[in-house]
This record gives sequence, structure tokens and C-alpha cells, in this order.
Amino acid sequence: MSSSNEARKDNLLVGLAGQQNAGKSTTFNMLTGANQHIANYPGVTVDKKTGFYRYKDVRVETVDLPGTYSLTSFSLEERVARDFLLTEQPDVIVNVLDSSSLKRSLYFTLQVLEMDFPIAVALNMMDVAKRNGTHVDVEKLSHRLGVDVIPTVGRRGKGKNELRDAIIATANRKEHNVLRVTYEELEPEVAALEEELGKTKMQGKYPLRWMAVKLIEGDSEAQRIVREELGENSAAQTKANEIRDKFEEDHYMDVADFMLGCRDRLATDIVESCVTEEKEGRDTITDMIDNIVLNRFAAPFFLVATVFVIYQLAIVQGYELTNYWWPYLAKVRSFIADLLPAAGLLEDPYVRSMGLWMVDSANGLLNYIPIFVILFSLIAILEDSGYMARIAFILDKLFHSFGLHGQSTLPYILGGVFAGGCAVPGVMATKGIPDERSRMATILTVPYMNCLAKIPFYTLLINVFFVEYKSWAMLFLSTFTIFAALLISKLLTSTVLKTMETAPFVMELPKYHPPTLFGVGQRAVERTWQYIKKVGSIVVAVSVCVFTLLQFPGLPAEKMAEFEGRMDQALVTFQTKIKKSSYAGQFGDVQSVVNLLNLYHDYKNDKMSIRGKEASLALNDKYKAEYPGMYMFLKPGADKDAKVVNRALRKLSSSRKSLRREMKEVRISNSFLGMVGRSLEPVTQWAGFNWKINVAIMSSFAARESSVATIGVLYQQGADENKSLEERVGSESGEGGFTPLHALAVMIFFALYPPCLATTIMIKVQTGSYKWMTFSILFPTALGFLAASVVYTGGSAANLSGIQMMGIFYGFTVLLTIALGLFNSWRKDPEPLPDFSGRVTE
Repeated sequence: MSSSNEARKDNLLVGLAGQQNAGKSTTFNMLTGANQHIANYPGVTVDKKTGFYRYKDVRVETVDLPGTYSLTSFSLEERVARDFLLTEQPDVIVNVLDSSSLKRSLYFTLQVLEMDFPIAVALNMMDVAKRNGTHVDVEKLSHRLGVDVIPTVGRRGKGKNELRDAIIATANRKEHNVLRVTYEELEPEVAALEEELGKTKMQGKYPLRWMAVKLIEGDSEAQRIVREELGENSAAQTKANEIRDKFEEDHYMDVADFMLGCRDRLATDIVESCVTEEKEGRDTITDMIDNIVLNRFAAPFFLVATVFVIYQLAIVQGYELTNYWWPYLAKVRSFIADLLPAAGLLEDPYVRSMGLWMVDSANGLLNYIPIFVILFSLIAILEDSGYMARIAFILDKLFHSFGLHGQSTLPYILGGVFAGGCAVPGVMATKGIPDERSRMATILTVPYMNCLAKIPFYTLLINVFFVEYKSWAMLFLSTFTIFAALLISKLLTSTVLKTMETAPFVMELPKYHPPTLFGVGQRAVERTWQYIKKVGSIVVAVSVCVFTLLQFPGLPAEKMAEFEGRMDQALVTFQTKIKKSSYAGQFGDVQSVVNLLNLYHDYKNDKMSIRGKEASLALNDKYKAEYPGMYMFLKPGADKDAKVVNRALRKLSSSRKSLRREMKEVRISNSFLGMVGRSLEPVTQWAGFNWKINVAIMSSFAARESSVATIGVLYQQGADENKSLEERVGSESGEGGFTPLHALAVMIFFALYPPCLATTIMIKVQTGSYKWMTFSILFPTALGFLAASVVYTGGSAANLSGIQMMGIFYGFTVLLTIALGLFNSWRKDPEPLPDFSGRVTE
């Protein structure tokens, strides 16, 4: 592998490798022009990503490997990176180094050099190093390492072509005189074992010196490979064991620690010869900021304040923007309604009903796009600035008190600890947690986070029932779910997960970076688009299923006859009132009346979708031009006979609307899904759930967003309405006696409700057990119903309002959390701040 193959010149395989947060994904995007998710947070890339580019007639396949500190086999990231290098044997490895923390980065570089691959080094973040007063002699570093070293600033595209040139040059280079780590007195034994391995069939398949080093270290993955290649008790394995045992017996120290020290001394020597610190002894900007935000007393304050600001800006202020956004969605609905078959007198054609049902379902969720754009932008700012990693550091001690792991933070963030996440990637991210107990606890509690799909439902209920307390209600939900996850984790790790093993927390704290407008905007648009795609696919599909289950078996014949009779009577009344007008002859048949009613409804809808006097006048002119023989019935002016028709028309429209609503209630009540929802009411009444909420909860198991879509169709508007969902729920809730206490119980149940179908499947994949998958459904259901019943029944018995009960329940949850773990955690001696020179905390 020390020389390249000429045939590969036009088609190269390149692996991007390096430590976490060195800027690999940024470099990957710079080279390939891709838009992979990048954040100033370690461990974002947990699986390898592939991209392509063509440069100087060479097609280059580039693979972004997970960030890792070493090439052992302790973590998933290490295994993914190492397996790729061993099995794919890329033509070039681009080792991305953080120039502002060169010594730490070099430790990984020395391991890659040991594998004898052609290497080019991307010395990234040169701007950060310069800002910190760190000068790297690039030429000398290249000479010491024996490889091309290219200074880059990945996020600004600096050094792109130079790095591409270096990749091609490295691939075509005949010989590579790279730096080799010497293991001092162990060097003869390493060479002897390498020679022993060279006599086996492993020659040419693996880097033999690297394999010899790993066998002497006692690396389990290297031992596995040797067992598979050479069988049990091979001579090479026996020799490696003898070398390790003799060294440890003679030196009273672990051989792996000795070899680590050799690499560390070499890295130190390289840094001392190539790096000059111009601001030595002075705190960097990162240090100064961390001294404040990571202060043991100030850190919780900054964390809570950050959460509050996010919700205040995204949820409260973002909701105000929906008032300007909704008219555009209403126009889309009106446009699609015009394309569908015309509405009937009492019942619409099935195509129209289904079409508008799907539009209403989608609009009910798309109305929250302004909220998500703001929310995702703020989260991107937290990620890019580097504060998100500090949050993990702040929460680590707290997490340990509840049986979780510091690396549980990333799954929680992905799951929606700040809202707007998704439990599926959250559960997937748990595979990086090294100890089984914490990993299982994280898997089972990630679904309690406020995922993207829960936000519309919370926002809907808060804007209907907690209008005066929006900020506090959202703060309650955002933090309550964290407390709930901690309490449940403590319960699980103290009982069913008690016997599983644990491991220490190691995480890098990145330097603070100023977020870029492009990066934040790109992230916000990307995540919002993912939300829109989900609305356009699975949510609409689920809404169609719910629609079908709510439509059949339909109205009983006798009930339908009753409604038709009442409608006929309303028609007779209409014609009686207008019979003395000069326009009576125009409306002698039913179809002419239906046409007038539909025109009247369209006019009202269009009126609701516009703002301003000028727009209103323009709309009148449009209808006057398009319907010259009917417009006088919409705007009678001084025409007395037209006024008579207009008054009768409004009365008839009201009767039709009332009848349609009654028909909807009866149809849904008698539907398959309605019958199930009603059958559950005797039980769910203790939690304050009516049958409509039962139906919404059942439909949300397929996808959380479906809850809002289902509520939208249960509180369905007629063909003559274009109201927002909040307006519809608010108007009907008052009639049904649904109070803020009901809404609170529903929100709490929804916060603790079982994961959606996709998350449930992912839990099965990650745990490999149907037992845990079943547990993840049944346990939250029982817990959520119990909590909701306590809140609703207890609040009703004490005659408390929704906001009062919210405060009491929240206070109880917080106190219970403190009692179980927080107090003991804080009582311990304070731990020192992280070593920012090494950027690693444990």
C-alpha cells in the first residue's frame, strides 16, 4: 500500500479521517460541494458519508468518516473508521487536523501513519489558530510528518484546490517516507512480530507493523482478525502475548500505556518544533467565555435562560407570524377548492371531501412553518457557536445522578430537548454510548423529548387554552419533559436496568465559533424542508386513513332523511322570502340555489384571505366582472329586491352550515374510529379525554403530526369556512366544556405518550429485543394515563384552574427530581473546569 496503482489515477477513493470537531464534515462539503449537516458539536457524524467530485479529469469518491480520537475498537465511531480503512483500503487518507489544537490532533495522525496509508493532511481552522495567537510552521510540519500539509479554512473554502492537488499528488506518488513512531525498547519486538506476520497469509492484506503494534497492545479487534485469519492460538498471537506479558512483568506498567506515551512524546516534540504561541499565558476568548457560562453557579442560570429565550422567540413570537402566514395557506385551499367538483347542498362529492380533508390536514401543520424556521435557526446558532457542547458538559453530572451518561446529551438534543428534534435519530445516536445501562435508559427516555411532531399539538392547545400564559406553558413543557426523562431514567436504572454495566464520560469541548448567516440559514431551511416533506408524505397518508375510518359506515338512512327534510324546509323558506322580489324566477330550481350558495361561500372565503381596503375593492371588482348576473346578491347596494335575496341567502347559508355540522357529528360519532374513541371514554374520562382526543391519540401512533391533522378533521370546517385550526377548536371547545385543565392533562399525556411507530421500530433495531420494544409502548402509556388522570381528576376535585394545576404539578416534579438526585449531585465537591488546552473532559 505504499505505492499507488496507475490505473487509479482517474478514479480515486479518498477517506476523510480525524478527531471529532476537527472540521471533517466542513472539509467534506468544501471538497464535494455537498450540504452535509455540520455543527460545532462533537459526534455529529456517526456513520460514514460519501460524496463525489471531479478535478483535473480525476473522479474522486470521498468518504467522510466518523470523528474519533483513536483507531482502537472501543466505540462505534472507532470501529466504523477503522473497518473502512482496513477493508476499503482507500487510495488516499485526508487527515483533517484542528490547527488550534495540534498536539491533540497529532495523536490520531500518528496512528493513521502507522497504518502505512498514503496521507495528505488538511490543517484546518487556521483562522481560529491565528485568532488565538497560534502560528504553525506548515513547511516544517510537512517535513516532520513526511506528508503534504495544506492549510485550510473549510467553512470559507480556503485551501480547496490546494488540497485537491495534494490528494492527486499523494495518490500518484511512488514512495512515501512518512514519519514512523518508534517504541524505544519495544522496537525490536515490534519488528520481530511484524516479520512473523509477514510469513502468514496476512501479508498484503493488512498493514503488518500496525497489526503487530495492536496485538502487543492487546487490542481485541486485532486479535479477532488474527483469529479469523490464522486460527486460534496462532504463533503470532502467542508471540504478541509473550511480548506483552514480559514487558509488563519487567516494567510494572501496562504495555498499552507505554506505547501511548511514546506517541505522546513524539507529538509533543513535533508541536514544540512547529508551533509558536504568540499569546502564551493569556486566556483565549473561549476560556474567558467558559469561565462565565460554565461557572458552577452561573451555568444553570444561563442554561435555563437559553431555553426560555428560545421558546419566547420561536413559539410566542413565531406564532404571531402565523397570523400573516395563514392567509396564504387559505388562498391555497381556496384555489384547490375551485379545482375540485362543486359542493353539493348537504353532501359534497367524495373527491371534494377527500381533497379538502387532505388540504386541511396539511394546512393545520404547515401553519407552524414560521415557528420552525425561527426554532431551527436558534438551535443552529447554539450548535455552531459551541454552546451546545457546553450544555452536555453542564448536564453530565446531573445525568450521572439519574443513571444516564454524558453522551446521552446528543441523543436528547437530536430527540428534541430544545424541541424540534426527532426521536428516530435520537435513538440511533445512542449506539455511541459505551455502557449498556445508560444506553438502554437513554433509548427508553429519548421519546419523552419534545420532538418536531409534538410542537404543533402543544402550540395548538396553548394558543387556545393558555393564551395569557404562552411563554410559561411552553417553558413548562420544554423543561417538564427533561425532568420526566430524568425521573424515569432513575426509576429504570434502579430496577429493570440495574444489573447492566456503566462507563465514564469523555467528551470534547469545541472552541466558540461565530455562527455564519449562511450556515444558520442553510440548517433552518434544510430542517424545515424535512418537516414539510414529512407533512406531505406520511402525515397526509395517515390523514387519508383517518378520513376513511371516520366516514364509514356513514349516516343511517333515517337520519339522512331527517337532515334532507330539514334542508328542504330551509329551501322552501328561502323561496318564500324571495318570491315577491323580481329575482324569484332565477331561483326556481334547487341547482340554481346551490350555485348561489357556493358563490356566496367562495366570496366569503376570498374575503377572509385578503387584508386591506384596496385588496377588498379589487376582489369586489373581480367578482363583479366574473359574475355580473349574481354579484348584486353578494353586495346588494341600493337594489331593494337584491337585498331581500341577500338576507334570505345568509339565512339559508346559516341553516346549511348548521345542518352540515350536525351531520358531521353524527357521521363521525357512528364511524369505526368514532366508536372506538367513544368506547374508551369510560376509562379516559378520568384523564379528561373526550372521544375526539382519544381518536387523535390513536392516530398519532403512526406519526405524532397526525394528532394535529386528526384534530383538524375532527374539528372540520365546512366548505364555507376558512378558519384557522385554533379558531375552530376554540369555538367548539367552549360548547363542549373543554377547559384548560383538560388541555393540561392532554399535554402531559402527550409528553409521556409512547413513541411513534418509526421510533418503536428503531428501538427494536437498537435493542434487538421485542421485549424492550413492547415495554417502550406499554410503560409510557400507563405512566402517561396515570399522570394525566392525577392532574385532571385532582385538579377538578380541588377546583383548580389549568394554570394553577400546571404550577403545582411542575413544582412537584421539580422537587421530586431534586430529592432523587440533584441534591446529592450538587452536594459533592465541585469538579475542576475542563482542560481547554486539551479540550477533553472526563
